[in-house]
Amino acid sequence: MSHPEPSNPAPTNPEPTGAESTGPEPASALPSVVIERRVEWSDTDAAGHYHFSSVLRWAEAGEAVLLRRLGLGELFGSIPRVHFEADYLARLWFGDLVRIEFRVDRVGASSLHYAFDVHGPNGPAAAGRMSVVHSAATAKGAAGWPEETRRRLTESGPQRPQSYTDHEV
Repeated sequence: MSHPEPSNPAPTNPEPTGAESTGPEPASALPSVVIERRVEWSDTDAAGHYHFSSVLRWAEAGEAVLLRRLGLGELFGSIPRVHFEADYLARLWFGDLVRIEFRVDRVGASSLHYAFDVHGPNGPAAAGRMSVVHSAATAKGAAGWPEETRRRLTESGPQRPQSYTDHEV
């Protein structure tokens, strides 16, 4: 489907800061995954294009695939979100094919910072960041990453893509 797009400036995302940072990791070693899917009817709003909340769900879907691929599924339930931001760059419509590029951006002492890009048929549609902290459901605060978890989060590199596009439009 082709729809006119308003021109929007490219997002500016400053580098994350924080005393807990362990320093920059080599970009090629940081884990990432690409997910392909279609914009579903439930992803759209009354105007007919994707609802802003769809980007959060797509980012979380990327996170789930990535953590499972890294063998870190046990983290679910102990990594609450502490930050989410997104820049919306172009409209996506029901049935459009979208590609979500989800990646680890930085690993702190007890935090994990992700970045993601959403691409539609006409190029970039959204970009954002999400941060979580390592904290058990019953804990009173954050806990440091176990060494093996930190290793997987910093050294695993790109993972194989995941596609949810096998159905007809």
